[in-house]
Amino acid sequence: MRKAFISPSKYVQGENELLNLGFFVQSYGDSALLIAHPDDVKRVKDKLDFTSNKFHITLVESGFRGECSREEIARLKELAREKNCSCTIGLGGGKAIDTAKCVAEGEALIIVPTIAATDAPTSHSAVIYTNDGAFEDYAYFKSSPSVVMIDTTVIANAPTRFLVSGMGDALSTYFEARATSRSFSKVNAGLPNGVHAGAAPIARGTKAALALAKLCYETLLEDGVQAKLASDSNKVTTALENIIETNILLSGLGFESGGLAAAHAIHNGLTVLEGTHHYFHGEKVAFSTIAQLVLENAPKEEVNEVLAFCAAVGLPVCLSDIGVDSITGEELAQVAALACIPEESIHAMPFPITEEAVAAAIIVADQLGQAIKQGRKS
Repeated sequence: MRKAFISPSKYVQGENELLNLGFFVQSYGDSALLIAHPDDVKRVKDKLDFTSNKFHITLVESGFRGECSREEIARLKELAREKNCSCTIGLGGGKAIDTAKCVAEGEALIIVPTIAATDAPTSHSAVIYTNDGAFEDYAYFKSSPSVVMIDTTVIANAPTRFLVSGMGDALSTYFEARATSRSFSKVNAGLPNGVHAGAAPIARGTKAALALAKLCYETLLEDGVQAKLASDSNKVTTALENIIETNILLSGLGFESGGLAAAHAIHNGLTVLEGTHHYFHGEKVAFSTIAQLVLENAPKEEVNEVLAFCAAVGLPVCLSDIGVDSITGEELAQVAALACIPEESIHAMPFPITEEAVAAAIIVADQLGQAIKQGRKS
């Protein structure tokens, strides 16, 4: 059996870690193309100036325009050549990070998230959009980022909603990896550069990936509530540090080397509903995780544990929590149909999937969530 595991070359996190950015740039040369939205640059300008002066490196600001589009990628590649940049830095949220991945193409890449809202920073993939923000394609590179650097002080001062959304994304990691393992389905870690997912040699997940995914879930239960409170107060605590590592590293390694299953597919299906467009990725994934557990008829105790966790940290537990106050039968059928298209990850579940079963799971998950909310009110 062919197995695969992929990870960044180095992961480092700590308070004011951004002050050491120049040390890692020095590994490649004396300059770096900084792909970051001007607002994100402004937030950490003092630290960027400090590290540039201390390590005698030049950060070439790119004026990132906010969209990971082919046109923006081409512009930034040309800028990197023109300025003879030694490496690429992606600083900020998902769009800046994905753009940096596309510009670097798997070489000399430093990722510096300013929020812990998703597990994308560690991966060797990116999502490409049009200039108008519509999905266009996925891109895969020959390796994960060279360095993933997390400044926990910056994360602690970001809005708490981002951290909680990251917990929602991380919540699905173990359950999707578990399903993928049980069905012996392929994982993204086996995808080489330039090969479409459907044509790549199949690789299964490793025991290491499944163990990390399980640790991801366990840490959420143990430290999630306290981490949210720390973030509310803009303070770095051990619990917050643990959840930052969980949201970014454990979930990132878990999803890419452990596999995706129903939760992310259901999330993708839910995006056809206009009301969900105002909610973060991880918020929608949290509800979709509950739907996956219903779909697989997980033990009642496990479902209740997940519902209680979501309620405790403020993650969605029902459709109204993600902007869907009512849903017609036709809309529900559209969601289920999109979740079940042949290329979706839902087919990594260890049993046959039907659109009818997915639609039923969404409705039952919604009812369970409403009951939890009603119980907390009474």
